[in-house]
Amino acid sequence: MTFTIDTDNNISAFATQEEAAAATTTPFESFASQKELAQLAGTWPADRLVAIWNSLPGVKPVKGFKSPKTAASKIWERIQGLGEAAEPEAEPAKPKAAKKAKGGAKAAKGAPAKGKATKKATPAKAAKTKKAAKTKAAAGVREGSKTATGVALLERKGGATLSEVMEATSWQAHSIRGFVSGTLGKKMGLTVNSAKRDDGERVYSIAK
Repeated sequence: MTFTIDTDNNISAFATQEEAAAATTTPFESFASQKELAQLAGTWPADRLVAIWNSLPGVKPVKGFKSPKTAASKIWERIQGLGEAAEPEAEPAKPKAAKKAKGGAKAAKGAPAKGKATKKATPAKAAKTKKAAKTKAAAGVREGSKTATGVALLERKGGATLSEVMEATSWQAHSIRGFVSGTLGKKMGLTVNSAKRDDGERVYSIAK
């Protein structure tokens, strides 16, 4: 997991450094651990640390920190929720029960059943299978997580605007763009449509 912070103090989370570089167009610094964040914090002025903390959603504003290390510790703990945008949590796989062949005989692995012709998948069936694979990928997201919230919004008829996703998840715009391209596109294999309305608002929706 890689976090980035730009010159406007916007913090975003990405699965990899390469993904961060591809999605971010403004100059930024990156860190992947609390230790690395503390090293960066040691080079920043005290007022920037205060500004970063006070810009995070749901925090109690402060006027200062005892030390850069204290500030880094608090900021690191607070931004962990952003990681859900880059790395969805999948449910543990359930073990499959072993199947016994009738009469105690074991069927050869990969061999078709005797007397039954192998059927080729029709275009309609192939499309149905592809849709089922996408549904299975979305189902692997932990229920109640911010990732699940984002997926649900984009699955609605007409999708959701950038502002709606930001309000529902408390993510910043950069995090949502990383969520759309990295989490939904690369990791979950979903196709996300992006369009700008007449009023200038961008709308995202997951293709059915």
